Amino acid sequence: MAKHLTTKGLLLVLLLSTFQLTQAQDILWEKSYGGKHAEYLFDVIPTPDYGFILAGSSLSKKTGNKTEDNRGDLDYWVWKMDEKGELDWQKSLGGSGQDLLRCIKLTSDGGFILGGQSSSVKDGDKSTLHLGGDDLWIVKLNPKGQIEWQLTLGGSGQEILHCITPTTDGGYILGASSSSNITDEDLSQSTGEVSKKEKIILKDTNSFGNLDYWIVKIDGNGELQWQQSFGGIYTDILKTIIEIPKGGYIVGGYSNSPEANVLKTGTGIPKSEKCYGLGDYWVISLDKQGKVLWEKVYGGEEEDKLQAMLITSDNHLLIGGNSNSNTTGNKDISNGKGADFWLLETDINGAIIWQRTYDTGKRDVLTSVIRNNDGTLILGGYAQSEVTGTKNIDKEDVNDYILLKAKANGEEIWKRTVGSNGKDVLKMGIETRDGGYLLCGTSSGKPSRDKESGVGRNDFWVVKLLDKDKPKIEKEPIEAIPNPAIEYTNIIVGFEFEQATLSLFDLSGRQLQSFSIQERTVPLNVNGLPEGIYVVQVKSKENKGSVKIIKRKK
Repeated sequence: MAKHLTTKGLLLVLLLSTFQLTQAQDILWEKSYGGKHAEYLFDVIPTPDYGFILAGSSLSKKTGNKTEDNRGDLDYWVWKMDEKGELDWQKSLGGSGQDLLRCIKLTSDGGFILGGQSSSVKDGDKSTLHLGGDDLWIVKLNPKGQIEWQLTLGGSGQEILHCITPTTDGGYILGASSSSNITDEDLSQSTGEVSKKEKIILKDTNSFGNLDYWIVKIDGNGELQWQQSFGGIYTDILKTIIEIPKGGYIVGGYSNSPEANVLKTGTGIPKSEKCYGLGDYWVISLDKQGKVLWEKVYGGEEEDKLQAMLITSDNHLLIGGNSNSNTTGNKDISNGKGADFWLLETDINGAIIWQRTYDTGKRDVLTSVIRNNDGTLILGGYAQSEVTGTKNIDKEDVNDYILLKAKANGEEIWKRTVGSNGKDVLKMGIETRDGGYLLCGTSSGKPSRDKESGVGRNDFWVVKLLDKDKPKIEKEPIEAIPNPAIEYTNIIVGFEFEQATLSLFDLSGRQLQSFSIQERTVPLNVNGLPEGIYVVQVKSKENKGSVKIIKRKK
């Protein structure tokens, strides 16, 4: 009898623990953004002012909570939100064709770099020629959201951008997939004259087969530094690039190509590793100039798709995706049911240290891996499965957002699913500056279950989770990011106000600028100032604060 009670007691403790972990991630708020047609979110980043930026594409005209009409088909669509999910500003960019925004990053000058692909000709916001198929289209915005420059890259075939990463030298590295060959003579002649005035980069290698990895390194003004392609005879889809601290890059993606040891004339660098199954994770280490240092394949007998990578503080790699494989190849951990998240940690040379799988639904698709400041990991994705009943309504945990928190060694801490009765596809789960979590993706579900908002047929859907286990983070009264600054710095005001005055002083106390502000994030132009230290003061009726900023040359 005592043994029976002990067993029941242990079961009760486990149930209570699970309940408490779930409750520790309460929904703080959720919001939908879009027009009456369709919006597709691909990326989100936290911003220094405790807010965030959503990046994707929109098919809607000026309807719902969208404030601009489309230029043509799908347009680039950027939303800058405050910490409560309220609009700071939004911007549409595009031409008469289809423009698909896939990624956005903060830049060292306080602005933004946008990357995607475009089939638009030179019209609307697009000031560069269309090369063929879908081209890569890169747009640099200043801190106020105004276009500084734009760049088109590609050839006569198909280009798909997957990532753009700011580099420590002030430039950017672009990761894409490409089916284009060396630019033909007609295209070279047609772009020859205008390329002197417009920013155009033509692909300089032939395709191995279908899609190849294509990597382009540019400087801070969008000028070409080097480019290289890698591939085999079938499909090679690059997903992510990270810069490593000692210089060089780690490139990750998916490949179902066999090894291609023979270099074809005019092509890039052939794949030299065999496939374990139908498709594998394919990881390449490069030096600063794009020379291969090593390459590795990870997978089993079925389909394994890499989606995300990051580097840890001890220079290890975390490589995540989803796997259909059992314990075959170099996969030594089994799945639950169907496809599961599959996460590996390797050393900087690609040797596996540990690996784990995580099971939620029949098919689990991982889309992001984030490392928090305390070393814990956040895995984001969604569960994909069959629907039940004649009314085509999803079960809970099916076609829902998944956010999973794990220890640094991959051990699961908690898992939270959030969703509606429709299809909810999570693209990114991130930690915000206040210690909470943001789940961002696309939803076609009507208001139901966790979703109370809805605008159109397919919306950006953002859910803010509060982690009760984390201490509350106190905001600084005034911050400047970036600091030191070259051209711009963003002044972040940590206290509430309706109207205030921002003043800039030199160290002698001489006032150089003074103007009224109403926003809590204020881009400050310091381009004309000499190098040195300055003081920014923000003063309202109720509060005031100041911060020192350093102005330096490029």
